[in-house]
Parts: sequence; C-alpha cells; structure tokens
Amino acid sequence: MADLPFHDRADFDNADRGFVAKLSPALVKGADGKVVWDNDVYAFLDGDCPQDAHPSLWRQAQLCAKQGLFEVTDGIYQVRGLDLSNMTIVEGETGVIVIDPLVSTECAAAALRLYRDHRGERPVTGVIYTHSHADHFGGVRGVTDGTGIPILAPAHFMEHAVAENVYAGTAMNRRALYMYGQRLPRSPEGQLGCGLGMGTSAGTVTLIPPTVDITHTGQEETIDGVRIVFQLTPGTEAPSEMNFLFPDHRALCMAENATHNLHNVLTLRGAVVRDARVWARYLDEAITLFADRANVAFASHHWPTWGREDIVRFLSQQRDLYAYLHDQTVRLLNHGLTGIEIAETMRMPPALERAWHTHGYYGSVSHNVKAIYQRYLGWFDGNPAHLWEHPPVEQARRYVECLGGTSAVIAHARRYIQEGDLRFAATLLNHAIFATDPHSDARYGEHRTESHVEATHDEHRSEHHVETTHGEHRTEHRSEHRRSDEHDAAHHAEARSLLAEVYTRLGHGAENATWRNFYLTGAAELADGPAAGTADTTSPDMLSALSVEQVFDSLAIRVNGPDAWNERFTIDWYLTDLDEHHSTTLSNGALTHRRTPSGDGADLTLRLTRQQLFDLLTTGAPGALAHIDHDGDPTPLQRLATILDTPTPNFPIVTP
Repeated sequence: MADLPFHDRADFDNADRGFVAKLSPALVKGADGKVVWDNDVYAFLDGDCPQDAHPSLWRQAQLCAKQGLFEVTDGIYQVRGLDLSNMTIVEGETGVIVIDPLVSTECAAAALRLYRDHRGERPVTGVIYTHSHADHFGGVRGVTDGTGIPILAPAHFMEHAVAENVYAGTAMNRRALYMYGQRLPRSPEGQLGCGLGMGTSAGTVTLIPPTVDITHTGQEETIDGVRIVFQLTPGTEAPSEMNFLFPDHRALCMAENATHNLHNVLTLRGAVVRDARVWARYLDEAITLFADRANVAFASHHWPTWGREDIVRFLSQQRDLYAYLHDQTVRLLNHGLTGIEIAETMRMPPALERAWHTHGYYGSVSHNVKAIYQRYLGWFDGNPAHLWEHPPVEQARRYVECLGGTSAVIAHARRYIQEGDLRFAATLLNHAIFATDPHSDARYGEHRTESHVEATHDEHRSEHHVETTHGEHRTEHRSEHRRSDEHDAAHHAEARSLLAEVYTRLGHGAENATWRNFYLTGAAELADGPAAGTADTTSPDMLSALSVEQVFDSLAIRVNGPDAWNERFTIDWYLTDLDEHHSTTLSNGALTHRRTPSGDGADLTLRLTRQQLFDLLTTGAPGALAHIDHDGDPTPLQRLATILDTPTPNFPIVTP
C-alpha cells in the first residue's frame, strides 16, 4: 500500500478533462416515478477514506462517481456516471452516432437529453454496439426506435447477447445482485460502486437488432459522413466485441478491452471463461493498427487517455497484464500447482503493480488465475479426494462432527478471528451454518435422483464397514449427535451472526469492489435473509431476438428431467413465414431439436408463424393453439407444458 502513488493525480485530471456540465440532480426516474438511477447518493465520496474501505478502492470510486457530459475531442462527447457504462456521442454531418446506449432506456434518454441541452437538438443517425453485454445495448430505445438508421455490431452479436441473458440468465442475474451490491446501502460502510462504474440502473432493458455486421478487421464503414475503421476482437471481454478508430478525429474506441482496472477473465456473476491469451494479442494488435493514428483512446467505461505515448503505455501495460496472468498460470499448472495454489503464489511484476489501471477493482488476480486454470483443466484439480466430495450440507455436517459439534466450531472460529485469520474463520462458520440449517434435508432430498441414491447406498455400505471395524455403536452415536447438535437453533443463529461480522470485515478490507459487494451482501443475507429483487434481462425485445433454435434450446433447459423420464413424443413445427421445418423430440428426459425437410411421422404437427411460436412457447399466451393450424393429437403440447420448470430467481447464496 505504501508503494502506491497516491500523490499522482493524473487520473483525476483526465477524468475531469473536457467537462461540460452535470445532470443536476443526477436522478433518473421511470414513467411510473420509480428511481432507476441516483448518482447523487455517492456524494459521501468527497470525503476522506474511512477505516471501512480500502484506500485504493475509495480512490477508484471517487473517479468512477464523476458524472456529466465530457468532450473527448472535437466532435466526440461522453456521458459518464449515469449508468454502469459510458454513452459516447459522435457528431456527424446531420446528426449524431450513439455508441453503447447504457443499460436502460431511461438513463440513455437522460444522457442524450444532457448532450442536447448543451450541443443542440441533433437527431440520432446511427448506433454502434461495441459488444454483446446488456450495459452496452439495453437503453437503445431511449435514444432511437431504429427506423431508417444503421445499427452496427460485431459478428455474432445477437447470438451471444441473447444466449447469455436467457440460458443461464436467472442464476447470473441473482449472482449479479451480490456482485454489484444492488441491495446494499450507498455509504462508506456499504456499496462503493463496482470498480468498473458505480452500479447498474434499474430501468427498462431493450434491444434493437443490428443492421450492419462487422465481420473482419480492417472493415471500414461511413455513418453520417463519419469514417470508422474496425478491429474484431472475439473471445476477449465478450464473445462478440470490437475496437474501432475514427481516423478523421484521431480517436480510438477500445470498447471494454482496455479500461482503468484489471477486468474479469471470469466474472463473479458467472459467464463463459474468457481467453486471456487472445485478449493480450488483440491489445497488441490494436497498438500496431491504431497507435500512430490516435491522439486519444476512450472506452465504454472510465475516462480517456490522451497522447500517443500515454496511449501506448496504457495499452502495453494492459496487454502485459493479461499475457502475464495467462502465461504464468499455465506455466505453474504444468508444474502441478492447482488453481487455488497458483492464485496464492501469483505476484504481478512491480511495474504493473505500480500502475493504477492494472489493479483488481473489478476482476482480481486471484479469481482470474482460477478462471485461466478452469479454462484449461476444468473444475477438477486431479486429486481423487476432490473427485466425489459430499455436497455442502453433508460435508459441513461431517466437519462439524469431527471438530466436536457446532459450539466447538464456533469457538475455533472465534480464535481464528482473534488471530486475524478471517478466511479460515469464514470457512469454519460456513460449515457450522450449513450443518445446522433446519431446511437442508428437504432441499437436498428433493433433488436426489435414483442413480444418486444407489451410488450413495454403495458409499454408505463402505462407511458402515469402516465404522463397524472401529466400534458398532458409532453410527448410532453419530445419529444422536446430529439430532442434538445440528438442529440447535441457538448455535445456528450464533454462527450466522459471527459469520456476518467476518464477511463485513473482509468486505471492508477488500480492494476489489465486487469482492466487497459479495462479502457485504453475504453478510446482509445472513442477517436478514435472501434479498428479493433480482433484475430480469429477459425483456420482450430480448425474447423476440431469440432465433428459432434458441427458443427450443431455452425450452430444453427448463425440462424437469426426472418428471419427463417416461415421456416420449415428437412435435413438428412448420414456420410458414420462414418456410422452415423444425422437429422436437422428448425422450429419456431430454428435449432435442433438429432442422427437418418435412414433418412426417410426428405425434403433432403445427403450422404457424414465428411470432405465433414465440407467443405459444415463450409467453404462454392462453388459447394460442386454438388459432394455430395443426394435425394430430394436441396433448403432447400440454404434456410438455407440465414438465417445464420455472426458474427460482431469489435463491439463497451464502445459506443452504
């Protein structure tokens, strides 16, 4: 900490450079009067760093909280601090091009209004999505309805934008609530942003499909008289992403590939593991392609960098950051170290540690190393002891028993807290909570399949053999011990309270904003129960953007397998407006899909439009089948509906 250059104010100067005006108050409301964004709640950041925050994170939060309209260079402006991301506005011959219109329509509209109040009523003549994450397209209908204007995006944008938000969207959104600290108070003790920005808005998420695909590096497009040269960067911060240069402005947009922090190789909310190796290579390619042609580099988060020398230094250090993490992780895994071991031993080069923009405010060295390990070797570290471990509740019960019961575990945890080992105290208290939760038996029993029961029975026979070798009364004693100890409500409450204290202390000491938010939201769950209100990114625009294949995929992942074991039927779907034949078959609990030239041999054949398919399957419009031409028995469709699960959006995370 002492080596960090807190005296260096260059970032503050750059974050203020080009300031035009603030939105005052920095409050955005929806049509119903509900507040969807409030940046003024971070006014406390004007003060000195308290003991409840890491000084480096406090500094980053101060920078990210700066809000308003800023001039990047002649003809290019950014609105920052009105959502998680920045909205960039490029002035053309007749109007403006909007780059990355924030998360929600309400914030995007407010950002455009702020620009127009100071630069005039210019129409939107084009939109660019830099990549396939919702904070870079969700507010698009707040700036345009898309009629008659080009909307540019990297190749495969729609596929990835929709898949991420629909397939595992429920779980991702639930974990995002913890990652962004959405239910935490905005205060020195609570949420200080997320390192990448201050948080996500709570407005309306929309999507207008792109009209122009960027398919290759070097592709040049002109929008409203503005020339743009593109660099495709798939597999970096997003599966579908691109950087681009405005050559006549000498301005380089780095999307989210180079921001003022270490980014995530695997975000804590969950995602496909990103490729740190190609990330570094695309950053190097950007230097080669654009550095001599740019006077300023800006991104979809944070503040710009001006001057060729500083741009090259910034991009080179960002390149080396991801390259070093990748190469050293792979080097050490080839020496036999596991992901956790590598994360504990990894030390970044001193020159990178001294650069503010390489610090882990959003990603971290620790969880990025584990992600790189996961990308190459998966969850299993090769140790057979970790191949078939008990699930959390069953494992916790055994640990607690071995340590002498819940009260003994809590006593050990208190000792580790006093010694400053909060990490192991958290591990012990987590076991105590999972071992004594009164609802855990029902939760785990509910999801156990017959094959799992058989395997567990074999395991228990082995356990019984060992137990009888050491004494015939051990099993009986263990059962009595569990009944008397694991359901002790007082011990359970004590462990929850103490773990909440540990999580709070860990959160207040974290430099990484997302770690802080996870710890503090975990503490809140222990104190008050799981928070409701997980965001829903499956808006009508998102659902309507699903391809036909993705619609069937989204159904398949909702099939309750055990309930469907004995079901078997085939439904053929002829989409009349697309002239496409599709076939779905349910067998052995799996719903599979194929493209077929005809619908022969099906139990039910439906002839319908694409919109009718969406109404029937995604919104469940009542009576929809009555208006659809069909042959065969309609009961397979009804049977399909009965075996579809509804996701659980507000599941607990730090408790069973």
